[in-house]
Amino acid sequence: MTRTIAALLMIASMTPALAQDAPPPLSTPIDPARLSATIRTISGDDFEGRGPATPAEAKTVDYIAKQFAAAGLQPGGPNGSWVQAVPLARFEITGPVRLSLAVGGSTKNFTQGEEVVVQTLTPVGHVAIVDAPLVYVGYGVKAPECGWDDFKGVDLRGKIAVVLVNDPDFEGPQLEKSAGCFGGRAMTYYGRWTYKYEEAARQGALGMLIVHETEPAAYGWATVKNSNIGAEFDIVRDAPSAAHPLLQGWIQRDVAAALFTSAGLDFEAAKRAAQSADFRPVALKGAGFSADYAVQSSRIVSANVVGRRVGASRPDETLIYSAHWDHLGIGVPDARGDRIYNGAVDNATGIAALLELAHAFGRSPPTARSVLFLAVTAEEQGLLGSAYYAAHPLYPLATTVADLNMDALSPTGRAHDLSTSGSSKVDLEDSLSAILKSRNRTLSPDAEPEKGHFYRSDHFPFAGVGVPAVSIESGVDLVTGGKAAGMARRKDYVENRYHQPSDEWSPSWDMSGIVEDIGVALTLGRELADSRSWPEWKPGAEFKAIRDKTAAQRR
Repeated sequence: MTRTIAALLMIASMTPALAQDAPPPLSTPIDPARLSATIRTISGDDFEGRGPATPAEAKTVDYIAKQFAAAGLQPGGPNGSWVQAVPLARFEITGPVRLSLAVGGSTKNFTQGEEVVVQTLTPVGHVAIVDAPLVYVGYGVKAPECGWDDFKGVDLRGKIAVVLVNDPDFEGPQLEKSAGCFGGRAMTYYGRWTYKYEEAARQGALGMLIVHETEPAAYGWATVKNSNIGAEFDIVRDAPSAAHPLLQGWIQRDVAAALFTSAGLDFEAAKRAAQSADFRPVALKGAGFSADYAVQSSRIVSANVVGRRVGASRPDETLIYSAHWDHLGIGVPDARGDRIYNGAVDNATGIAALLELAHAFGRSPPTARSVLFLAVTAEEQGLLGSAYYAAHPLYPLATTVADLNMDALSPTGRAHDLSTSGSSKVDLEDSLSAILKSRNRTLSPDAEPEKGHFYRSDHFPFAGVGVPAVSIESGVDLVTGGKAAGMARRKDYVENRYHQPSDEWSPSWDMSGIVEDIGVALTLGRELADSRSWPEWKPGAEFKAIRDKTAAQRR
């Protein structure tokens, strides 16, 4: 469905018992009943999974704008609007998808979303690939600063690159020749699928297939399938093929292993070989990949929803709270026949938190600095709404104090700790730690750094342009049950609800932990919004140099 700026502007104009060692409950203006009601509302079936470029977008944007107004905010978008229009390119595979692999004299046909899932983010009407050679290129990393190049000059024109997910040192100790560049178990950006596709395009590959394995990918095949079957979006690019190969997708681990065997290779041995800087690309002899499908591409306009509390004395200095409003919409039915991907935890919880913070600020005396409440679009498509804001800021980045993001908070009760989505060298984490200490809580490092959470939430585009940023994440050391219970519940969510229709609101949810976590975000935001100081990236942070270039504008 094509959306227009005019349409969006029209929409926007509408106006349990505690353990003995538990920290004492916090007095907070956050309303748990309203918080739960908001989550229930926007994750209801009538919001149809909040897919961008669907009728549900209009309903979601309208709802958030009205809530911002009710909280006492002013419109923060251009020309007194509640929205920032976000132009996006939309791609959808239409009609039958024919996928096959010829190897060893026989041909294996695949079903889209089962053994293999593919997508195309370049504006072509039809993809027709016939027996394209496959080349194994290890982890698909080219990192000169690490002395690492998985490609080593291989010619990938007209070929499909096959790569492993995550970093070269994910499964073993620090690599001798990487100088610690890949972070050990912690994923770097080189391990993310987004980077691998980008590098495939830079290397001139016709396509790329990433071998899916649950542990290094950080999620099961159901998540991969559900995230790639429907319409896909990208920012509008002058040269799409410079960022995406024609075909990009995933292949099941066992299917890939059988392919390697047919080509005379052992998959596990090939993986170990790729964990060395000496690795060289390997042609999968006798194998050819074919794909045939139609692609419908168009340009649409989605929306970031923007509310603002204007600062009393330094209004040109801006603190941002952010959360993404979108989810996966209506897609492939699950075993129950449910096709609505409600996105209750991901990320109705973050939007509900954003609205609670809006109420807290909107009904209090204004802080010295302005506070921006930013509900961004198309996070599920690659952080596109936040990336668009970072590239087209409504308020100067140089005098943007910080971005405090909230994504997928956990309705599992109070916790002794709070965490962030990936750890980074930024003193915002020190501030969080101090606030938590005053409340007999702790800031825990990312419990699963190998999953690359830092690159998977909307604070990352802000960090990429130098703005100090964190994404607040619920802790796992639960007051009732401890770390074991917290990790078990997180595992259950990832395996059974994440990016699935079963991510639904429940009346049994315990909102007390989310309430306290929002309270921490509120305290930190108020401190920053009334302060004259500026958060900083610490020495060695990859974003420090970008921020330092604008230091004179913050004196």
